Amino acid sequence: MKAAFYTLGCKVNQYETEYMAELLKKAGFTIVSANDEADYYIINSCTVTATADQKTRQNVRKYKRKHPNSTVILTGCMPQAFPNEANSLKEADIILSNKNNSDILQLINEYEASKKRVIRIEKHQTGDEFTKCDITSFSERIRAFVKIEDGCDRFCSYCIIPMSRGRVRSKEPDDLRQEIDKLAKNGIKEIVLVGINLSSYGKGSDYNIVDAVRICAENESIMRVRLGSLEPDHITDDIIAGLSKISKFCPQFHISLQSGCDKTLKNMNRHYSSKEYLDLCNKLRTAFCDTTITTDVMVGFNDETGEDFLDSLAFVNKVKFEKVHVFPYSQREGTAASRKGDNVPKAEKEKRAAIMIDSTNKLRYEYFNSLIGSRQSVLFESYEGNGIYKGYTRNYVPVQYEYNRDIIGKEIEVTIDSVSMDNDVCIATS
Repeated sequence: MKAAFYTLGCKVNQYETEYMAELLKKAGFTIVSANDEADYYIINSCTVTATADQKTRQNVRKYKRKHPNSTVILTGCMPQAFPNEANSLKEADIILSNKNNSDILQLINEYEASKKRVIRIEKHQTGDEFTKCDITSFSERIRAFVKIEDGCDRFCSYCIIPMSRGRVRSKEPDDLRQEIDKLAKNGIKEIVLVGINLSSYGKGSDYNIVDAVRICAENESIMRVRLGSLEPDHITDDIIAGLSKISKFCPQFHISLQSGCDKTLKNMNRHYSSKEYLDLCNKLRTAFCDTTITTDVMVGFNDETGEDFLDSLAFVNKVKFEKVHVFPYSQREGTAASRKGDNVPKAEKEKRAAIMIDSTNKLRYEYFNSLIGSRQSVLFESYEGNGIYKGYTRNYVPVQYEYNRDIIGKEIEVTIDSVSMDNDVCIATS
């Protein structure tokens, strides 16, 4: 039997796809590309925006239309947060929630026995434990995402994630250590620790994110460890000091901003001010050599005036982020913000997004150009063809390098020679 996955959303979803794929492989399934013919098509959904929901619906219908004799399976955050909407997608033969992804094989067998639609959506409950899950490889790559935390307790006014992921819970350190050992034995060189609210790892326990990084770094075969998205108010001085002592830790921080306007941050129920955020950036740049700071910025949130947007834009330029993911506000039913309505016109959101993107692209271009002539250590991950390999510096700058033999999995010091912004990459020579 052949199974194909189509994954939407964050790095946690990508990890969970890998986890489900390994469960199926152990049961004798062959995993193929979503573009290939398969007996099962599994859509692992995201629901963070209305656009994500739309893509989920489109793909469920597309795979059933193109492969009417196949079994279409819907899982992920969309059915978890909006079970009624998921149920209305009649093209989905099996629907399960992200809480019970581990039951995917059982539900397939149940469906095959009856050929009747199977819907199994188990709600998250306060006090849930971290669902045990681990992987042994990552889609034939040398860099693996590893989920160590799930859920969120923050309740930002715009965000549906607490409904789709439940409360904060963490992977036990011993379970993480065993998983890292398996990944290292199968050729993984770099670990990216991920979670829904990653910086809450260990909440209520006697361990934290520094301990998780240290566990990964202790494995001799692991060359690098980096972190996924972080919340700024959870990064304490002790966390910074602890991370700075781990030589394998990569000094690249993706710290969610959402807005550089204090009024908007308050309306979003974010737990910091723009000054506190800037102070944190300054601390990180002092504590770590050649650190890069990337972020997410939302435009057009409820009651964001033109002046508020300009305040946010000015702050982003002041911080000088190395990369920014910009997106317009998308109202999510069931959130606090949805009760106020969506009062910024779509055209205005798109205009503000375009301005923010243009400005932040210039920041990235300036940063890339500042690297020309510098020596950088690059871990190469992929072959691009024509003798060109692609990898990343420790602070996650993409680099292309021409070489006459296979260097995937090798860390090589190169000189940044030029920049290709069309391809969002630096070009290196020996």
